[in-house]
Amino acid sequence: MAVRLVIDSASDIEYSMAMEKGWVFLPITVSFGEEQLKDGIDINASSFYDRLIESDVMPVTSQITPYVYQQTFDKIIESGDTPIVITLSSKLSGTYQSACVAAENAAAKVYVIDSLNAALGESLIVEYADRLVRQGLSPEEIVEKVEEKKGKIHLLALLDTLEYLKKGGRISSAVAFAGALLSIKPVIAVEDGEVKLVGKARGSKNGNNLLAEMIRSCGQIDYDMPYTLAYSGNSDALLKKYVEDSKHLWAEDADKMPVMRIGATIGTHVGPGAIGVAFFVK
Repeated sequence: MAVRLVIDSASDIEYSMAMEKGWVFLPITVSFGEEQLKDGIDINASSFYDRLIESDVMPVTSQITPYVYQQTFDKIIESGDTPIVITLSSKLSGTYQSACVAAENAAAKVYVIDSLNAALGESLIVEYADRLVRQGLSPEEIVEKVEEKKGKIHLLALLDTLEYLKKGGRISSAVAFAGALLSIKPVIAVEDGEVKLVGKARGSKNGNNLLAEMIRSCGQIDYDMPYTLAYSGNSDALLKKYVEDSKHLWAEDADKMPVMRIGATIGTHVGPGAIGVAFFVK
């Protein structure tokens, strides 16, 4: 009997990587008006950002349904394996609740982990869980260790614009207008499973400095655990500039930091040009 990890596209893990690792990949639905697309399958990150910039309609993401989870669990259990599900934060989506409903009706034990995170933060939990699976730990041991560690993850992101926070109703038009005039760069974080505005700086250089300062304030980074950088949009130019300006934070790891792209779930709210970092602290 093997453990099968079930992940969602809100982790921003690409479908091809999930298949390579043997993870079961379930897509969040992204809707532009009446058009519904499966995140990571019908639409990739590049196409999503093209559409986001060009469209007058704000995209909406929808949770994975209990029915989809039920079908997934049935297949895994019928093959003799045990599902461990890692979901987008329950405070950002009903996906966790959908998984719990399906797990209650499954023919065998299903383990459901609320990541209390999203995007690159959620991806670190998946990577850590996969490491434990490959070490041969039991499902109970894997879940216990993930639950112990997930609270040590920090996800911080510097946004290039307030425009998409305004479109998503997270800030007012007046605040967004004033921010654009003053070239305000906001910093957001995932705290207690929610996306929060945690700082603001004027201009990109000050924004990079603020992000570096906030990373330092989190505590000592645990380089024995998964960590990653990320960017939103179709260009990683701002991320490369940030890495160059903040090499002192990462020491010898600066040139080999893993990089991923922020997808639809968080990209809808931050827009292109954001740079993010996620890591565990000791």
